[in-house]
Amino acid sequence: MQSHDSGTDYIIAPNPQAARLTRGVQGFDQTGAPVQINVVEERPLTIYLNGQEIVTAMTIGDYPEYLGLGFLKNQGMLRVGETVTGVDYDEELEVVVVRTDGQTNYEEKLKKKTRTSGCAVGTVFGDMMEGLEGLTLPATPVRTSWLYALAHKINTTPSLYLEAGAIHGSVLCQGDRPLVYMEDVGRHNAVDKIAGWMVANDVSGDDKIMYTTGRLTSEMVIKCALMGVPVLVSRSGFTAWGVDIAQQVGLTCIGRMRGRRFTCLSGAERLDWDVDPASVAEEDRKHRRKSAAQEG
Repeated sequence: MQSHDSGTDYIIAPNPQAARLTRGVQGFDQTGAPVQINVVEERPLTIYLNGQEIVTAMTIGDYPEYLGLGFLKNQGMLRVGETVTGVDYDEELEVVVVRTDGQTNYEEKLKKKTRTSGCAVGTVFGDMMEGLEGLTLPATPVRTSWLYALAHKINTTPSLYLEAGAIHGSVLCQGDRPLVYMEDVGRHNAVDKIAGWMVANDVSGDDKIMYTTGRLTSEMVIKCALMGVPVLVSRSGFTAWGVDIAQQVGLTCIGRMRGRRFTCLSGAERLDWDVDPASVAEEDRKHRRKSAAQEG
């Protein structure tokens, strides 16, 4: 599986210059003058579990193995104790096959699917709340100084969004260090790629923070909880059901984080308010304008 580190702290960081992720398109600006801009590519990826076709997702096409593995994990299709024996990607066919040592039969689960509110339209198979009953997330403390440091590092990292826009990012963090930064046309895909990386590298979510650029919806909260990540942070806002589920499972849910401001609607008991917000620099106006267009 490919990896790229374009930042000193990251294990995986965005690579805005990667081939196949964008292409130049000719057009005209508001004055009628000719322009060329880079636009994000979308391509299908069909995910198989052993011999069973599960779904075709629209994605930018990077880290297909992680996306396939993470999607299946977050759908509850990789059982506890089941061993992944291989993940194979065919670039020409645009297919990824995840192979396990277990039997695969999800015909009933695949009959029930929910189209989520995610951009690029995510799909959840079966009961959306499956796997949350009895779930206990660790009481990992989180310093507010970490949140400010993470927001600054992530928002100033070279990314495909800054290069071409029309994309979302999600970042797995530990303390004040961003570890794995994934982007995609749908924030659900970006989170699934991180989940796949965690499965492939046997990484626990217990002491992690998930930072995302998109809305804190029910789907995002559920994915985070199933990954065992106890803290979810976003530049954007909340949905009521997302907050309800976060409160139900004890997940710390922080939104509208910009500059020195944020709002916590669930799990505030984890927070260690160790820094005076007045000492935190306000966000650059130019960046605020760019990020406002990214929400959704």
